[in-house]
Amino acid sequence: HVSSFSGVASMPSSSFLRNHGKTSRTPNRPFEKERMDAEMKLVGEYGLKNKREVWRVQLALAKIRKAARVLLTLDEKDPRRVFEGAAILRRLLRMGVLPEDRSTLDYVLALKPADFLERRLQTQVFKLGLAKSIHHARVLIKQRHIRVGKQIVDVPSFMVRIDSQKHVDFSLTSPFGGGRPGRVKRKALAAKGGGGGDGGDDEEMED
Repeated sequence: HVSSFSGVASMPSSSFLRNHGKTSRTPNRPFEKERMDAEMKLVGEYGLKNKREVWRVQLALAKIRKAARVLLTLDEKDPRRVFEGAAILRRLLRMGVLPEDRSTLDYVLALKPADFLERRLQTQVFKLGLAKSIHHARVLIKQRHIRVGKQIVDVPSFMVRIDSQKHVDFSLTSPFGGGRPGRVKRKALAAKGGGGGDGGDDEEMED
């Protein structure tokens, strides 16, 4: 029947309704050894889950670099370069990606993925001494042991701004931050006659 067919055809497919914005970009040459080695080094050094986390940072960095490159082609007094350039620099300074003594667009072009990975909550938790290793930091975050200010954050890739860095600590409900002891600790206390039942596992690994 023609009318029923046209009714079906007018319905958009589910893929048409999806958001197709990319959060990461697959490399043009996926098997290039030098690049693969560099990516694996970052995955290991920063305790990332997979290479996609590296690609996500590379895509964000590429967009910022491209914007800076376009602005550098304009005259120094061009209103667009003045305002948009200041906005980019302000954002990068606030994130702690760019040092204050390098707050020019030229230095934006020299930024590397590692500069952004340094600002991840996972990296900060390890560097602040709250975790025994970069991988332990990921476990603590995923198990909701870490807060930034009053907010518990369970996303390892959360970007810590300069003004928030001093507020990264164990959550108030975490056994590490003075809350109820975890399962292993409670078992040890119970064995010594200190009581305590069973419950959540503070040694459980992610994935």
